Amino acid sequence: MAQTVTQPQPEISVHEAETVTLNCMYDTSDSDYYLFWYKQPPNGEMILIIRQEAYKQQNATNNRFSVNFQKADKSFGLRISDSQLEDAAMYFCAFMRAQ
Repeated sequence: MAQTVTQPQPEISVHEAETVTLNCMYDTSDSDYYLFWYKQPPNGEMILIIRQEAYKQQNATNNRFSVNFQKADKSFGLRISDSQLEDAAMYFCAFMRAQ
């Protein structure tokens, strides 16, 4: 079965210091996998922000970035706290099967 990843929000405007959540839904029949959030600033360089292993119940965090991973709902949101100007970028969620 093919895996699908969907980001339902095409664009979000946020003021500095606000908290924002970006949504990502995925579909898979696999039980062991990884989920990622990447950011692509205007200079075009893709930057890995955060990774979540499917077998971990604790949500991953990285400084101001955290995820809300709901395995049963196949939902993987990215929460950005205290938004900064450098957060202006395109954000992508990605799925990878475990080897």
